[in-house]
Amino acid sequence: MPLVISDRPIHLPSSSRDFIDRYSQLKEGAKSLKSKPVRRIGPKGLLYVQQREFAATTPQDDSVSILGTGDATTCHLVVLRHTGSGATSLAHCDGSDTEETVPLMLNAVKSLSVGCDSGRYEVHLIGGFIDERSLSHKLTLELLEAFNRQSENIHLETYCLTELNDVVKKNVHWPVIYGIAVNVKTGEIFHATFPDRGPDEVIRSARNFLGGSIMSVYDAKVEQLQIESYQWTLFPAAQFWLQQTDQVILQNFSTSPLVEPPHFVKHMRSIFQFLIRYPEESLFPKGRSRIYKKTADGLWERIDCAA
Repeated sequence: MPLVISDRPIHLPSSSRDFIDRYSQLKEGAKSLKSKPVRRIGPKGLLYVQQREFAATTPQDDSVSILGTGDATTCHLVVLRHTGSGATSLAHCDGSDTEETVPLMLNAVKSLSVGCDSGRYEVHLIGGFIDERSLSHKLTLELLEAFNRQSENIHLETYCLTELNDVVKKNVHWPVIYGIAVNVKTGEIFHATFPDRGPDEVIRSARNFLGGSIMSVYDAKVEQLQIESYQWTLFPAAQFWLQQTDQVILQNFSTSPLVEPPHFVKHMRSIFQFLIRYPEESLFPKGRSRIYKKTADGLWERIDCAA
């Protein structure tokens, strides 16, 4: 079954520009999304999804009401929702596991929709811009192809990718939307920023930095966030990079150094410091995952799973 627009199978494009020329009706939805004010989302009730992660839950979740992700430049943000059950998945895709990510998201939403006989699958694609290396363009085509290969009809409801998420400021192309949130109860998707990107922000980022594959970070059935144990090889260059200027770090570790959010270099330095400081055994004793659950105040609290 194909990816569909207005109940008709799509024609896979040769370019992202060709796609929006063919389906020009998508422009209005993108324009509407971009025109709405940015909302600052606090940690209460939030499940923040980092790069190369996805999470899925349902409106019945008593712990998580918002799925969110941010800091995307060339990355793409994907929301997949079943309209009958309300089961919703959010992923932050960087192009490394696109073929694997889409079926994992679909299977997660399917498993949370068992017993629901009505409704359909809808997808919302946001992110990227007209970057110099055309990484956004490449990822846009990969996502369209991956969704088009799935066994279910999936309705493309929002398309705000690459050219449609681009703005030129002082002769430089920038993304308009860096982050989004989805209200799991209502399905509303909106432009958002996140002062808190935890828990275990640096531990999760280091995993991505070292080449970790796409990971599900939430078990909706028990309402727990889980950071699976991972191993890392020594990164002896960490000390070297800590001694470099902000500009050198930006040029070497960003896919789009001219348009990164202002905290990018600070975050990279925190990863280098982490890799120097922590052996994996102290973080994942006996290979156990790090488990978090929301408190009554709606904040993440680590729970002891030593048994």
